[in-house]
Amino acid sequence: NSRWYTGTGIYRPVNLLVLPKKHLLLNGIKITTVSTKPPVISLTLKSNSKGEALVSIIDGEEVIARSNVSIDRSAQINLPLPNAKAWSPEEPNLYQCQIEYEGSQYQTRFGLRTLTWDSEAGLLINGVRRILKGACIHHDNGLLGAAAFPDAERRKVKLLQEAGYNAIRSAHNPCSKALLDACDELGMLVMDEYVDMWYTHKTRYDYANDFSDWWRQDLADMVDKDFNHPSVILYSTGNEVSETAEPRGIELTKELTEHLHGLDPTRPVTCGVNIFFNYLSSLGFGVYTDEKAQKEKKKAVGSEFYNKLAGLLGDKTMKLGATLRGSDRTTYESFANMDIAGYNYGILRYKKDLKKYPKRLILGTETFCKDAFYFLELAKKHPRIIGDFVWAGMDYIGEAGIGSWVYEDAYPKNASPAGWLTAGSGRLDITGAAGGETLYTKVAFEKTTTPLLAVKPVYQKGKHSPSAWKLTDAMPSWTWPGCEGQKAEVEVYARAAQIALYLNDQLVVKKKMKNDCRTVVKTTYQSGTLTVVAYDENEQEIGRSSLVTAQKETQLILEPESSTVSPRGLAFIRLRYTDRNGILKPMENHEVAVSVKGGKLLGLGHACPYNPEGYTGSKTKTYYGEALAIVQADPEANEIELMAADGSRSERTAIQINEVVKKSNDTK
Repeated sequence: NSRWYTGTGIYRPVNLLVLPKKHLLLNGIKITTVSTKPPVISLTLKSNSKGEALVSIIDGEEVIARSNVSIDRSAQINLPLPNAKAWSPEEPNLYQCQIEYEGSQYQTRFGLRTLTWDSEAGLLINGVRRILKGACIHHDNGLLGAAAFPDAERRKVKLLQEAGYNAIRSAHNPCSKALLDACDELGMLVMDEYVDMWYTHKTRYDYANDFSDWWRQDLADMVDKDFNHPSVILYSTGNEVSETAEPRGIELTKELTEHLHGLDPTRPVTCGVNIFFNYLSSLGFGVYTDEKAQKEKKKAVGSEFYNKLAGLLGDKTMKLGATLRGSDRTTYESFANMDIAGYNYGILRYKKDLKKYPKRLILGTETFCKDAFYFLELAKKHPRIIGDFVWAGMDYIGEAGIGSWVYEDAYPKNASPAGWLTAGSGRLDITGAAGGETLYTKVAFEKTTTPLLAVKPVYQKGKHSPSAWKLTDAMPSWTWPGCEGQKAEVEVYARAAQIALYLNDQLVVKKKMKNDCRTVVKTTYQSGTLTVVAYDENEQEIGRSSLVTAQKETQLILEPESSTVSPRGLAFIRLRYTDRNGILKPMENHEVAVSVKGGKLLGLGHACPYNPEGYTGSKTKTYYGEALAIVQADPEANEIELMAADGSRSERTAIQINEVVKKSNDTK
């Protein structure tokens, strides 16, 4: 059991390997980069017997290096790779290592990249400083639950990259192989995290029962699985483990770090520590205790209690609490036992701790969305601040409602609380759609230089559920029919000296941007065109963008994210209410029935964290005008056909099942 939805049953691939008597051990091929200029790798092989191996390094279909190796249970060689290119986020070059050993063939994929870290230069990949602009993600895949479909894992990585992130944190468990494969291929950096609890329970039946007996083997298995992935640049031993405030936990922090160094000396080690929670624990007000875990069925305890409290008090509680002297006193010893100190919600400590601990490297292992701009500007000046991981990059199932922003029209007063499914705290929602927080992130993290606009739903007047993990519910829409003359809150995201906001070519306001890339403008809603123009210090225009009101005619449209899909692959199809120009109408919310030919409907649903219907039916309501269908292609069919109807409208779309891939799979 855990504090969030983990799924159940077999949700990652399980394989039975049938090996010859003489064989290479499982994960018995390990590759490290000696140098990228010139390109040289160190190759270690482990077997269960003496034997001869032929090593081939392959680029596409070309063999670029080959060597014979004698193995006596283990062997190590350095192998030059002429003209091989380094792996980096911008150029994720990958190579295949193929081993022929005693009549059998083994292979693994790798990339050449060096990794160093120190208190002078910070974190360097291939000799170039990198600032981690990261997002925490749980392991589930939205409407699919915990199942690690490769297409879903890859889509998640791509969506996060498009939102401005260059790194992900696997919160709080090791990644699936499919996710790491996608990160290798797309150039996404990875903080590889082990577990969410040590020896103190967070919930009654969690892994604390087994941690002490298994952590050494667990870490060895994690490193074995992930060693050859160039995307993995950092290990984390845990998350919000308040044991780090007590002598036993401080020593354990050191043991975990040293154990990982022994398994893999090429990557640094951190641990996500909630600084304020450590202080509370030292005072006897621990967020997590074995005693509290025993009471969880009777009342809100542990993280559930503090999540509710943070929802009411806002994000400042933990951030200010982290600045207290006692918070420093109960963390500095454990931080000294890591390569990089992991701060959960400790951004207000950064400047002070840079002076107080001149050798400490600081990583925001868990942060709030609104701090993205401040973090990056600070990190640019201080190399010892190596990165930031926002909570959370994408909404997830479990921790229900902690980051929600749901009004009474979607969660009536008499509704059952059992209908809450997701946390609601993602910069991307559970369907992968982008809202105002995504636009803010893109600007804050310099993914775009174009100023962007989002608007809080003008028609929403009732109460909404509180959250510390939600910056805003604004969305990129200026279509609010029936709200003419009402107050509207417009959010502008721009890296500029000043902005001007126009409504139907009339100036609403000209405003200077001060120490942030986000500002809020209040105006009166009128249909038409809302435009923001950004200016530099010399009042020269540097960019503009607009939101346009949708026309009156409404249609239901189906938008596949791709025109083709591989056999047994996944097709993601968005259901949207728009005008004839494709402009979203967020106030059009209806129940839509879906049917599929040529595939299986695996998931169907909307983004509202409150969703008593779930994701496994053939009907869904839309939320702010949208929903998502996920279909697995039938390998015997030529196309997927999806039909959707709401009683007055119907729509159909077709997605081709890739014949080239199908033939390749049949041959295989």
